[in-house]
Amino acid sequence: MRFLPDGAIDLVLTSPPYPMIAMWDETFSALSPAAGVALKRGDGRAAFSAMHRALAPVWAEVHRVLRPGGLACINIGDATRTLSGHFMLYPNHARILAAALEIGFTPLPVILWRKPTNSPTKFMGSGMFPAGAYVTLEHEYILVLRKGGKREFDDPGVKQRRRESAIFWEERNAWFSDVWMDLLGSRQGLGRNEARPRSGAFPFELAYRLVNMFSVKGDTVLDPFLGTGTTMKAAAAAGRHSVGIEIEKEFREEIFGGLGELIPSARARIQARIDAHLAFLERSRAEGRSIQYANRHYGFPVVTRQETEILLNRPEEIEVNGSKGFEVSYRDDPHWVLTGNDRSTATAAALRPGDQMELF
Repeated sequence: MRFLPDGAIDLVLTSPPYPMIAMWDETFSALSPAAGVALKRGDGRAAFSAMHRALAPVWAEVHRVLRPGGLACINIGDATRTLSGHFMLYPNHARILAAALEIGFTPLPVILWRKPTNSPTKFMGSGMFPAGAYVTLEHEYILVLRKGGKREFDDPGVKQRRRESAIFWEERNAWFSDVWMDLLGSRQGLGRNEARPRSGAFPFELAYRLVNMFSVKGDTVLDPFLGTGTTMKAAAAAGRHSVGIEIEKEFREEIFGGLGELIPSARARIQARIDAHLAFLERSRAEGRSIQYANRHYGFPVVTRQETEILLNRPEEIEVNGSKGFEVSYRDDPHWVLTGNDRSTATAAALRPGDQMELF
């Protein structure tokens, strides 16, 4: 990340390789010979420590490049594994939190991403006999870390973008919960990709929520473990700049190959947010609930004054710039969302975030 200056990033959103998950053994062995040696001799504790030592410099760089008050969201799962006949839990989330505290991050309440499985083989151990089975591990963590105190919004332009970036009251109630149970995991297969046969990608919806929860339009989002590019696509859908770093160049085809779907999928997600709000309004009317405010762009009721300036910019066009970047342009006419129509009177948005990717 040396190409990024201090304080250049508003939000970091990433999911690193998970220490002690077998699919990442080769990656960690390449990064840390000590991890490879420990795995070969079946020493899980030593391998676990070596893998996290390999990740530690990244968290230090994340702290450096974040602006004061900037946030880092790290999706990480713990691991269970048997080495040399010894089964144990490897608490990845706790190790990363400990490293973050040493660096100087302020930890905030975490989100548990619940990922239940119906597999009949999910139970570990001897089943019905007491003290012989193990609790199933069916959740991952989203760690939320802040650099210093709360972010200040002093610039008038940024203040306006913040008002337009507000989320709906009912979204706030669902998204700012400490347990998410409505998100499924992403497809893990990578087809013929030579980097590895499976990815550790989180779903687009997870990234899209976090981008909208913890940044404003025009902010810059960084993913230092870019993988298949989910963070950058979510940032583009939400009207943010983004930068991604990935050491495995084979992922470029995965990232750029799916750009054709970005515009229609982003529009559909925005439309879904509006439709969900309209459905919420219908339920409120049926229940006799009074809503006193109105959004000035769309005209529909909103629960709080903070929602009155929400404006969801329409992604208009996408253009690939060279081999390492793409740019999305936006339209700020609100009526297309409610009608689904392209209006010739719509004006081009002044906000034109360009999404850039660097591969190393």
